[in-house]
Amino acid sequence: MLALAACTPDSTAPSPAAADAPTASPSATPTATPGVTPAAAATSTPPSPSPSSTATPQFSLTDPSSPWVVVNKHRPLNPQNYVPADLVQPKIRLAVSGEATLLNSTTAAAAEKMFGAAAADGVIMALASGYRSYSTQITTYNGYVTSSGQAAADRASARPGYSEHQTGWSFDIADGGGACSFQPCFADQPAAVWAKANAHKYGFVVRYPWMFHEITGYYYESWHLRYIGVEAATAMASKGIATLEEYFGLEAAPDYLA
Repeated sequence: MLALAACTPDSTAPSPAAADAPTASPSATPTATPGVTPAAAATSTPPSPSPSSTATPQFSLTDPSSPWVVVNKHRPLNPQNYVPADLVQPKIRLAVSGEATLLNSTTAAAAEKMFGAAAADGVIMALASGYRSYSTQITTYNGYVTSSGQAAADRASARPGYSEHQTGWSFDIADGGGACSFQPCFADQPAAVWAKANAHKYGFVVRYPWMFHEITGYYYESWHLRYIGVEAATAMASKGIATLEEYFGLEAAPDYLA
């Protein structure tokens, strides 16, 4: 059964098991949330996030070069073909090649610190998917529409211009041994467990947390990390705020508006 997933890997001809990540990423299957189906998410009423008293405005929520930009199914990038001006390859363990190895310079520096801290604790992480260009997203999304139809594509893949990976502020992690990459069981791997407990110390949050798909538009992705800065990430962790939508007081975005 298909599930909402922002980061399912790409292949030459996308299929239900391959939808939204760049070429050369590890093979995987879409995220599945036990006991919850896309139909259930579509028929239930999404909760309405309330403005957070901790989110004092500091950065733009719409400028893609801002660490606080919020990209979801209601909030496309502007411009939709945005390309970060400072893409670099971080000095960390890589499980991909090509553009997927890139992050913007701020995210790359924070990732290097986080990967180093994890390694010091005996946890090996690898970069499984970083930057994804607008043209790459067009190819993967359109291929999925061709093979499975529009509705299935929208459940399993971000539309071009709606992918957080295009900003350079987010990336997917893999465990050093490659176990459970892009699969629900990744949540139990050392890399995911460590990141969930410690990523905020380096400015990252798990962007699509467990059971918040009616707000974020995607089921749990324990591998997808998003940089928002140490102050904001720590505030979210300390206050128990799970999503950027809630932290910034934005409307839930369970599906596309049109």
